[in-house]
Amino acid sequence: MPSDAQVIPSVWTRPRRVREQPALSREQIVAQAVQLLDAEGIDALSMRKLGNRLGAGATSLYRHVANKDELIELAVDETYGEVEFPPPAEDAQWREAVVACAQSLRATILRHPWIASVLGEMGMSYLGPNWMQLSDALLAPFERAGLPTEEADHAVATVIAYVTGMATSEAAWLTVLARSGQDEQEWVERLWPAAEEAAQSYPRLRDSYAQQRGKSPRAAREEGFAYGLDRILDGLATRLGATTA
Repeated sequence: MPSDAQVIPSVWTRPRRVREQPALSREQIVAQAVQLLDAEGIDALSMRKLGNRLGAGATSLYRHVANKDELIELAVDETYGEVEFPPPAEDAQWREAVVACAQSLRATILRHPWIASVLGEMGMSYLGPNWMQLSDALLAPFERAGLPTEEADHAVATVIAYVTGMATSEAAWLTVLARSGQDEQEWVERLWPAAEEAAQSYPRLRDSYAQQRGKSPRAAREEGFAYGLDRILDGLATRLGATTA
């Protein structure tokens, strides 16, 4: 049996503490933490502040989590419970199932933009039950389409890396916008003159900026996300054809 010093520090790697009839449940604490994070951001989260919102002292929270890091782990996994994924599909529908799940994951991250600042630090996030359910659901269409389990796992990791990378960048951008108090369209319109001037010496960028002028920035983000996801799935479709040929 490893000592406490040898155990990887994570809420998912230690036994859950059990108390008789606690005043607060873990579920209540995590739900309130997500609400606080959504409203005020990651910098506003503290055990004392969360305890005040719950009408309890910070000591009550430590009956369920060892520290703030564990609380954030739980909050992140709680948001993953919002991701929707279709029921197991037939082989020919694998792509539609993956797209639906990828779009829902992106939308979830954008609803909770504070995630962008913590995902890189959440080393054990893949052990959370909601994330495991999501990963398992994404494996299904690839396996049903013909990929062996190990390769299907690589395919899922590739799709997730793309979605989380794109979505966290978008979330960080939207957080900056929220702090500025400006609308996204307004911000972009004010930025265009400086961007176009900076691109004058770069003909390809200049042409690209000219084509984007006047386009809705939100529509551009949607289009860019869909393009990248489609190209990844095109490559996986080619691979599926090779494995089933």
